[in-house]
This record gives sequence, structure tokens and C-alpha cells, in this order.
Amino acid sequence: MRAADAVVAEFRARRAVAIMRWPDRRVAADAMAAAVRAGFRLVEFTLGTDGALDLIAQFAENPDLTVGAGTVLTADEVRACVDAGAQFVVSPVVDVGVIEQAGRLGVAAVPGAHTPTEMWTAYRAGAPMQKLFPAAAGGPEAVRAILGPLPCLRIVPTNGVTAANVRDYLDAGAWACGFVRAVFDPGAMAARDFAAVERAAAAVIAQVAACRGGGAPG
Repeated sequence: MRAADAVVAEFRARRAVAIMRWPDRRVAADAMAAAVRAGFRLVEFTLGTDGALDLIAQFAENPDLTVGAGTVLTADEVRACVDAGAQFVVSPVVDVGVIEQAGRLGVAAVPGAHTPTEMWTAYRAGAPMQKLFPAAAGGPEAVRAILGPLPCLRIVPTNGVTAANVRDYLDAGAWACGFVRAVFDPGAMAARDFAAVERAAAAVIAQVAACRGGGAPG
């Protein structure tokens, strides 16, 4: 199995990605560690996070984690992220150059798209998964509607997915879901309340596990 294919399979198995975007590197590291303690095994650091490449390298040392980079907008950024240890790269937009570079380097590209046309363009360019962004604008019904005529897509809703609605997205056919504020609440982050982060992360993991009909992932 190719490395990118293994990542796609891991997304399907885990169903939940913890996404970090925060200006303080130490807080970002401690908060992500809390999410990992709660059960997250797919973790993403956006390039807007202070020290993102160092954090990717740090968390990539844990063999139990699949680590990715977010807000990747250029082929050069793909290279830098992969060199740091990223196994997948996520973008807020569809950029064919980013998708092609990810393919050359053997990592999974997850470009952001909001319409069937954008998702189809990403798929045809070689992206094995497509990020529905912002998910809140369409909700679970958008996932269900898009997959009707395009069942080949692997949609990963992000921005607006919470512990309260993740089961709706997964039931609608989402491949996996990305979590930002639902896990990393800005108030808890600013207060360095990592126990609150861990509780929020555990709540998400519990809902995902219930949707799968199994226990929390190990």
C-alpha cells in the first residue's frame, strides 16, 4: 500500500482530525498533546501556527500518530511540510500545483472545496480526499447531496463540525471530519486550560466511536 493510501485508510478508520491553529507554539504543543491523550490519532498543524514545522516534526516522532500540515498553499510549502514529517497536506482551496506536488512526494493532498465542481476538480487532479470548507455553510445535507451523483469522493468536512453534529456528518457519508474550535476552544487555549481541551476532545472521540459502533480508538 502506498503511503498516501495508508493515510486515506487511516482517515476512514479514525474519522476525526484535530486541527491546530494558534499563535503560541508551547500552548499549541500542550493542547495537541491533550487531544492525543483523549484519543485523537490524526493531528494537523496549520502553517499559521507558530513553529508549525517544528511541531509537525515533534509529533511525527510518535509512531501512533498520523501528522499533517494545514493551510498549505504552494508546492514549496508542500516540500517543507513533507521534509518536516507531514504525511498529509491540507489546503483551504483547490490548487492543482499543491495536489501534484503532494502526489510526487507520496503524501495525501486534502484540498478545500465547497461545490461539486471544485471537489470534482480536486479529485481529477489527484487529491484522494476533499475538504468541505466551510462545512457549516452547507451542513450534513451538503455532504449527502454531493455524494449522491459523486460517490467516488471522500469528503472531509471542516469548520463547523462539533461533538453535537459529527454523527450527522458521518451518517451523511463524510469520510472523516476535522475539528478546530470544537476541540481547541479559544477561551480554553488562552487560559491554558488543557484539561478543558482534553474533555472537549474526549467528547468528540466518544461521538465518533458511537457512530462507528465501537469503543474509543487506541
